[in-house]
Amino acid sequence: MAHQHKKRTVGYIRVSTREQADNGVSLDNQEYKIKTYSDLKDLDLVEIIKDKGKSGKDLNRAGIQRIIKMAKNKEIDAVVVYKLDRLNRKTRDLLFLVEDVFNKNDIAFYSLNENIDTTTAQGKFFLTIMGAMAQMERDLIAERTSDALQELKRQKRRLGSPEKVPYGFRQRKRKKATINDLRINQKEMETVKEMFKLRKRKKSFANIGKRFNLAKSSVYYILNNPIYRDFEVENVR
Repeated sequence: MAHQHKKRTVGYIRVSTREQADNGVSLDNQEYKIKTYSDLKDLDLVEIIKDKGKSGKDLNRAGIQRIIKMAKNKEIDAVVVYKLDRLNRKTRDLLFLVEDVFNKNDIAFYSLNENIDTTTAQGKFFLTIMGAMAQMERDLIAERTSDALQELKRQKRRLGSPEKVPYGFRQRKRKKATINDLRINQKEMETVKEMFKLRKRKKSFANIGKRFNLAKSSVYYILNNPIYRDFEVENVR
């Protein structure tokens, strides 16, 4: 019988600054569990890549970018994490990693906490469900955005001064800030959501502004602008 080579595997561990302060899952604990799991699965764990003090809100992390590069260069066969949210907290970004990076390059993916193994039928089924949930989330956001804009048009409400378009929006025509000319700026709206989350955690306007390179007064204006209620931004958890 031919000897089957062990999968060249990298583990990925992450902890945010806030989680460190709140005594969350430590890097050492994640590393220990990944090493134990790799031994159990007979994986060739070549390296554990760390992102210390990094949030899981996006993919702009040195460790994640390195894993993506290794995957595309066919340098690894598998990726192991302790928990899905270590990889990313957003379903669509997580799905991108698993479908467009790991699956596309024939890389197995394991998550210990959720007992996910994409080499099994059960693991593949989980990804199908996750993909459906991500699509539903996108559809619901689009539906709410459309409904809110229509309601604002019906009420003929103004979103700000004629010269200023609220943060999170863009204008279709220059020098106009009426509701009929506004469109959602998805990147900025994500920032607005993060601002509301931080405010719920009792962060100051100055602290939030520093994080996003905005003036304290700008943060205050954004978080007190009634327009965001129509998009349910302030209710994010």
